[in-house]
Amino acid sequence: MRVALFGSPSFAVPTLQALNERHDLVLVVTQPDKPVGRGMKLQSPPTAQAAKAFGFRLEQPKTLRKNEAFHDLLKELDIDVAVTAAYGKILPQSLLDLPEHGFLNVHGSLLPKYRGAAPIQWALINGEAETGISIMQTEAGLDTGPVRHVERLPIKPEDTAESLFLRLAELGAHALVEALDKLESGTLPSQPQNDDEATHAPMFTKDDGRVRWEDSAAEIYNRYRGVIAWPGSWTQHHDKTLKIHELEPAGGAGDPGEILGVSPQGVRVAAGENALLLKTVQPPNKPKMSAHDWANGYGVEAGEFLE
Repeated sequence: MRVALFGSPSFAVPTLQALNERHDLVLVVTQPDKPVGRGMKLQSPPTAQAAKAFGFRLEQPKTLRKNEAFHDLLKELDIDVAVTAAYGKILPQSLLDLPEHGFLNVHGSLLPKYRGAAPIQWALINGEAETGISIMQTEAGLDTGPVRHVERLPIKPEDTAESLFLRLAELGAHALVEALDKLESGTLPSQPQNDDEATHAPMFTKDDGRVRWEDSAAEIYNRYRGVIAWPGSWTQHHDKTLKIHELEPAGGAGDPGEILGVSPQGVRVAAGENALLLKTVQPPNKPKMSAHDWANGYGVEAGEFLE
């Protein structure tokens, strides 16, 4: 089949590789290059880098709406089906209507749960035991189209957003290939979503990383797993932000946020239920350090509070 891929982050790279092996990938579309780092040097999205490495035609339009040149290009390429995998832009209906079979989206959740930009992260925050990939027919709404194919994946207790992202990226490529095989043979089902069962997974703000000490230790740990890539977990000590790079559930009880003890293993802090052990932290304008070294260097003692 003649396929166009719309994707930007590394999540879409396994899908690109799978399409290259099984179909005629005639176009890759990503978001534009963006300045990164202290030098603000332009850097291509991972999917754009992969497209260049494979020699695919690459387009990086700044906008899709009222972009007649891009619309005409997609029409001229006579696409059988287009695929989106974390592309990051809303597609106008005029584009959705162009391919013979429309657009299929590789979505990292079991729809209708976790519609939106951060399904992998919110599944972890909410303590889900299972997630998966939904191959969905893209509509103008936010992840509301019919589900065409589903593959499930257990969430491991040690999974973070980073590890689960990698596993779902690979599963997404496999699920898409399965869906396209069925689409080509005319056997791909289409199941409307039940909107009453829908949940949402919005983009994060910095405040989503704040540790809520009144939550249980399990809930705090799940949030830490979900926000580990961005914005990361953080709390406040004496009105200064303390980033938390590594923590784990631990035994103990006290008032929420109360420092229960300092040991070579870390700093134990009470939650709303049970406690957590802070292992690696980062004070303002300092490198990462062991929580034990932070406590010793800043005179942190049992009985103080993190907020």
